[in-house]
Amino acid sequence: MARPRTFDEDRALDVAMRLFWENGYEATSTRDLCTALGLDRSSVYNAFTSKHELFRRALIRYTDRMTAEQLEILEGPGTPALDRLRRLMALVMEQEHANFRDDRGIGCLTVNTTTELVGRDPEIAAHLARDNERRLAALRATIASGLRDGSITSTRNPVDLAHYVNAVIAGIRVSGQAGTPLDTLTGVAQAALDALTPHP
Repeated sequence: MARPRTFDEDRALDVAMRLFWENGYEATSTRDLCTALGLDRSSVYNAFTSKHELFRRALIRYTDRMTAEQLEILEGPGTPALDRLRRLMALVMEQEHANFRDDRGIGCLTVNTTTELVGRDPEIAAHLARDNERRLAALRATIASGLRDGSITSTRNPVDLAHYVNAVIAGIRVSGQAGTPLDTLTGVAQAALDALTPHP
């Protein structure tokens, strides 16, 4: 069956992305996707060939958006590095607040997919590894800039600090899913920033 003339692929990807984000890959059935998209099974498969392909494209859409938003902050010219990292943490907390419902969050589709699929889906694992390296590279560059401009005073090297900040952000996402209060998560974000500027 041909897809309906009213089919909107961008909207379909956004709807599927949200469904996978909230429920996970395995727990989202083809029937769930058809219901949410308002399409029958044949239309979904004609458009995306499989549930896995729809998920892959929805995940790429998510990572492209999220990483672009983070890179825009981290690569901001003329702003001290620590201020850029502070803005990044503020963005993370804004996102956690926006996605907090019924005393829990939905986390991050990237982090959720890492824990669910990376060990058994090489294609998804490769995409997430590339996306992670983009963010780590931006964090390394920002932190190196901060060590030069004096806004970051840690004696640790930029590679270690980039992995640390990245891990803290992932931890905030997971903790939010577990129901950790937002004010506690805000404290974790602030503690990470403080660790970049230790007092003698």
